[in-house]
Amino acid sequence: MSRIVKLETFSNEFVCFVKVTSDDGYTGWGQTAPYNADITAQVFHRQIVPWALGQDCQDIPHLVDLIHRREQKFPGSYRARAIGGLDTALWDMQGKRTNKPVVELIGGTTGRLRTYASSMKRNITPSDEAERLKRLCGEKGFDAIKFRIGAECGNDVDEWPGRTEDIIKTVSNSLIGQADLLVDANSAFSVSRAIEIGQMLQDYGITHYEEPVAYWDLEATQRVTQALEIDVTGGEQDWDIATWKRMIDMRAVDVIQPDIMYVGGICRTLDVANIAARSGLPCTLHAANLSLVTVCSMHVMKALPNAGKYLELSIEGDDYYPWQHGLFTTNPFKIYDGKVEITDAPGWGIEVHQDWLSRAKYVVADVKDWQPNAYYALYDIEKPR
Repeated sequence: MSRIVKLETFSNEFVCFVKVTSDDGYTGWGQTAPYNADITAQVFHRQIVPWALGQDCQDIPHLVDLIHRREQKFPGSYRARAIGGLDTALWDMQGKRTNKPVVELIGGTTGRLRTYASSMKRNITPSDEAERLKRLCGEKGFDAIKFRIGAECGNDVDEWPGRTEDIIKTVSNSLIGQADLLVDANSAFSVSRAIEIGQMLQDYGITHYEEPVAYWDLEATQRVTQALEIDVTGGEQDWDIATWKRMIDMRAVDVIQPDIMYVGGICRTLDVANIAARSGLPCTLHAANLSLVTVCSMHVMKALPNAGKYLELSIEGDDYYPWQHGLFTTNPFKIYDGKVEITDAPGWGIEVHQDWLSRAKYVVADVKDWQPNAYYALYDIEKPR
């Protein structure tokens, strides 16, 4: 049995990398979910480290379940995000230990994986978006694209009046027949408006309708799904297994979209995908930025028996996501005819760039000198009395 002897975090507001070290000298890199990642790093040291240090680093499902149980009074997104950092680091370590890529550890194969070009922008005109997407299809070979409609959690108020109808018509007229067309509404609409827009999407040949209504209202989502022929998709925000089971049992969506970092790592993602597989639902992972979440999603998608048709690949560069610049020593997201390549390199096949690490907030927990009270000193806060 090999045990965890050191847990390190490197974080800023947007990204938190986790490094795990075992008593026999192996290391692994993982990542918590992006955004408020510095807060997640604090949760990690407070609520994950005490249960992980000294534990067996090879029985990953057992350890993940143990931490969820030990921290049962604190369920929620931050707990899942923090556990995801440990989980993904341990899978990387296990790949290095066995000299295998993670995809092979979970039953898949290396090679190329179809992607769709995922636009995150709403502050772009329909004509500019259509021109951009068409150009990328020509340059990169994408044969599927996704663009944004509505306004995020907009309650039927569009990004600007008429944009949704305009961009549906403009992008469809530009790309129909050349690429599969997908849209993301990000919880933009009421049920009646979502159905109205969904019927328009069907008329314009669009096949994927993401988060049409408030994602937390499964009954509302179900009503939209039942009213339309187009695939209604969702689930990126969800972390709770009970919610996933209910979503799948009631067939609130046609395609589930867990996010590896939001749901709490590879083990929980596989659990959710397996629940969906038993109900005949496909799984297309959410991966909205070019951090470790997309690397991990590449490996998992190539291993799922119920994998969807493509992997999400953000087309936004450093001008839109400046925080994703310089994360890795090499680029794992090179596109070949609309596909990404999963190599046979051990683990995730990446190394975090030393320049990025040198600028991040560093906190370490080492089994030989770690104490529960050390958390408070590390973050310069007063211990509750």
